[in-house]
Amino acid sequence: MFGHPQFQTDFAELDDLSASAYGHAVELGRFDRDAIATVLKLDGAEVDRIEQVLRLMRLLQPRPGDPSVLVPVSPDVAAADLVGPAEHQVRALMQAVTDVRGKLLSLTPLYFEGRRLRNRFEAFDVVTDVDAIQNMLDHLGQTCRKEVLTVQPGGARPSTLLPAARKSAEGMLERGVRMHTIYQHTARSDLATKAYVRDVTALGAEIRTADQVIDRMLIYDRETVFLPARTEGNEASTGAAIVREPTLVAFLCAVFEHLWDSATPFVHDTSKATPTTDDLKQSIIRLMARGYKDEMVARRLGMSVRTCRRHISEITEELEATSRFQAGYNVAMAGLLGKGPAAAAAEQWPPPQPPS
Repeated sequence: MFGHPQFQTDFAELDDLSASAYGHAVELGRFDRDAIATVLKLDGAEVDRIEQVLRLMRLLQPRPGDPSVLVPVSPDVAAADLVGPAEHQVRALMQAVTDVRGKLLSLTPLYFEGRRLRNRFEAFDVVTDVDAIQNMLDHLGQTCRKEVLTVQPGGARPSTLLPAARKSAEGMLERGVRMHTIYQHTARSDLATKAYVRDVTALGAEIRTADQVIDRMLIYDRETVFLPARTEGNEASTGAAIVREPTLVAFLCAVFEHLWDSATPFVHDTSKATPTTDDLKQSIIRLMARGYKDEMVARRLGMSVRTCRRHISEITEELEATSRFQAGYNVAMAGLLGKGPAAAAAEQWPPPQPPS
């Protein structure tokens, strides 16, 4: 792309005899072959060699007007004549290097911007169009090969979504795709969800519930993860963050496995709603012991505030308590939360109120 002259480095070697011959030529004012051969006791071949060396070193140059006579010139003139072209080549080469470096470095902002965009695409992509998200989910549901891991917070799933979810799950399970799904305990009391669980577990899906889970998460073949997009105020939006970067995907898979190991298998052996389960009761008591109000307890456990208050009423009635304070005291005395940290929290009932 950038050319430069061939750099010349083959300079003649100035030996002692040639230097002595140059000195005699300076004294004589010209290069006298016979005189130099006599003074230095040299034969004709050696004088020829010395003449060649001194001419290559530009120390001997033809006399103007009489090119048959060689006259000595000063070393600085010889140096300028000899290395001038080389110095010009060096300067030209340095300029070419500077030009190339400048042109290449001018691409640095473009490179880093491209890397930023590429890394963002490889790491995650935020999609706000609901139809586009659904199309991507449908495509991955049809093309996934090995495994789908799902976290579904919020309790029972809307009954209007279950037919499409059942059809998608059946298609994947029939292809041999392994399905692991985590709901919250509150989903156990929903008849439509229980029917869905019965159908898909019969085909090989595994479903568990936990008292509290993280945000909604779908993992396809441990390669692509869908997470709910968040606004600057950390509020959920209708968009999705699609994660593809292997390190982030591996971390999210590890998070799922941690939740899965601590979750309880979803049993669907009854056809009607059951009273508050022991797991759900434990979860409500733990959150009440931490000082959470009914609204926060309901949000954390994926249920409506009305349902949450009904469960709290059942718990306080079972504990023969007329207030939260008495309920906490009875919990601590009965040891309903075992010997773990939650029991210690219950023993400190009611918890200190946060500063306003």
